[in-house]
Amino acid sequence: MTTATVKTKSKSAMSPLTLVYSGMFAALMMIGANITAFVPFLVVGGVPITLQTFFAILAGLILGSRRGALAMAVYMFIGLAGAPVFARFSGGFGSIISPTFGFIISYILVAFIVGKIVEKNGKLHGYIIAAIVGMVLNYVIGTNWMYYAYKLWAAAPDAFTYKVAWLWMVPPLPKDIILAVLAGIFGHRMYKVLKVRR
Repeated sequence: MTTATVKTKSKSAMSPLTLVYSGMFAALMMIGANITAFVPFLVVGGVPITLQTFFAILAGLILGSRRGALAMAVYMFIGLAGAPVFARFSGGFGSIISPTFGFIISYILVAFIVGKIVEKNGKLHGYIIAAIVGMVLNYVIGTNWMYYAYKLWAAAPDAFTYKVAWLWMVPPLPKDIILAVLAGIFGHRMYKVLKVRR
C-alpha cells in the first residue's frame, strides 16, 4: 500500500467520534423542530420559535461541510422514513410535498456552505459571516419552495403572491438573525473545545 493511499484513506474515513457528533446533530434537529411542544412560551405572536436553522448552522460550523451536511441528510431521511421528527411531529414520504419541505432540504446545503466558509476562514468574524450566509440560504430556498408548492400543487390561500410568501417570513426574521450571530459565536468556541476533525 502506498503512502498516497494511506493518506487518502485517513482523510476520507470518519472517526467514531465524528459519527457520534453527526448523530447528535440529527437528534438536535428533531428536538429543535418541535421545541415549542416542550416549551410552549416560545410561540410569540402565533409564530413558533424553532431552532432548526440554528442547529443546521452549528452542524456546519462545528462538523465542517461534509459531516455537517451528512448530519442534516440523516435528519431528513429519518423523517422521510416515517419517524415523527419534522415540525408538529410529522414525518413520512408524503412530507416531500409539504410547502415547508424546502426548508428541510435547505438544511443540508446550509450546513455544507457554512462548513466550507469556516474551513477557509476560521476566525470569529468568519464564523459569524458563515452563519448569516447560512440563514439567508435557508430563507431563499425555503421561501421559494413554499411559493412554488402553493402555486403548483398545494391549495394556495386567497390573494397569495410571491410578495406575500416573503411577508410571512418577516416575523421570524429578527429571531433568526440573532440566533445566527449567536450560532457563529458559539460555534467558534465549541469547535475549539471539541476539536472535531474536519
